[in-house]
Amino acid sequence: MSNNSAKVSKVGIKTTIIGIVVSTLLAIIKLLGGIFGHSYALIADAIESATDIVTSSLLLVGLKWSAKPADENHPYGHGKIEALVALFISLALLTAAFFIVKESIQHIQNPHKIPAPFTLLILIFVIFGKEIMYRFVLKKAKQSNSEILKADAIHHRSDAITSIAAFIGIFIAIIGGKGYEVADDWAALFAALFIIYHAFGIGRSAVGELLDEAMGVELHDKIKTIAKKNPQVFKVEQCHSRKMGSFYQIDMHLWVNGKLTVEDGHEIAHEVKDKIIESVPQILNVHIHIEPNTN
Repeated sequence: MSNNSAKVSKVGIKTTIIGIVVSTLLAIIKLLGGIFGHSYALIADAIESATDIVTSSLLLVGLKWSAKPADENHPYGHGKIEALVALFISLALLTAAFFIVKESIQHIQNPHKIPAPFTLLILIFVIFGKEIMYRFVLKKAKQSNSEILKADAIHHRSDAITSIAAFIGIFIAIIGGKGYEVADDWAALFAALFIIYHAFGIGRSAVGELLDEAMGVELHDKIKTIAKKNPQVFKVEQCHSRKMGSFYQIDMHLWVNGKLTVEDGHEIAHEVKDKIIESVPQILNVHIHIEPNTN
């Protein structure tokens, strides 16, 4: 394992453990508040938080597994496990959303008691807590370029949004009084739709990585520019990439003077490779094929 990947793994594991502890605390608070405060929106929010705990636990396993070094059967490492876990997070979110939609519709058809006012105080605490977690995890995700942490950050943000929806629904139900009880359930329904939207976004990114979708144009051009700066390189014919967890593996063809020796070509390839890895931290390895330029 490289120093970069080891560092990313440690950051991801520490961040995820913090997320699990916070999500567990908030899920318990919301569940008890929803039960004793007669709010299905709050119970639905607790269900969404419970999926945070499950998926974050799987995320923890994924981070540890993806950090394993390359071996004979996995020459490119185990980074793809991050995309698989992110895909599972997406499916877990969709499952939770389906359950919330089903229960919300049932409660709309059969109104329950008006939620207790103290449930609003619980939600204010939860909203601030989840927004802080979203910003914290997203910052770590950007620092480590980890899709799995980005998925977890979005999960925290979706939890904050569902809590805001629950707050609005409960507030309307309390202010409106009898006949407005269903506002609480409509809030839960809205929250479920928001969860579905983000679940598809997470799934789309994970599938793209599993199918070796190309890196962004900006990063691609940066790598080619670095290679072209070597005075021995005439042109960069190809530059392909595959994402492995938080890092990229690069395959490229470089054209050099056809009269150079094999040893010279090998030296140029290593110079370009070292410069790219030094300049772009998210690059794990560069595979270079030397082409002879006979013009």
